[in-house]
Amino acid sequence: MGTLVGMTPRIDPLSLEVVELIGTIVARYHEEYEEAAAQHSLTGAQARVLSLLAGGPTPMRRLAQRLKCEPSNVTGIVDRLESRGLAERRLDPADRRVKLAAATEAGRATSERLRGSLDFAREPLAELSDEERTILRDLLKRMLGIAP
Repeated sequence: MGTLVGMTPRIDPLSLEVVELIGTIVARYHEEYEEAAAQHSLTGAQARVLSLLAGGPTPMRRLAQRLKCEPSNVTGIVDRLESRGLAERRLDPADRRVKLAAATEAGRATSERLRGSLDFAREPLAELSDEERTILRDLLKRMLGIAP
């Protein structure tokens, strides 16, 4: 049977249940992430930027792309992190027109403490075997189109 123009295809019950479960997991993760960030006097966005910067100096434009927001938003977030001594701006040695944001030593330490305080994923995942976690990881990567 073909689909009619203007009609939304129905999602099978199993797929609907999976989508709802993923939504619940995402909501719980965001809630805990916000709470953990607040314990470090950070907003969720500031914590996310700090986490990205802990991986190494990053061009401001790339931060905006990773966060799916406007570069001006990233500028404000980095300004606030910089005022607290958690981040700094540097010129890119390869292209002096490009500004890099980087975590300071204090910023990396804060990011590490923040990561360590996130129990949401750790506790439920501990209930799964290594094999089950591997399968879950591989399925999530497949859903995202990430090659194994």
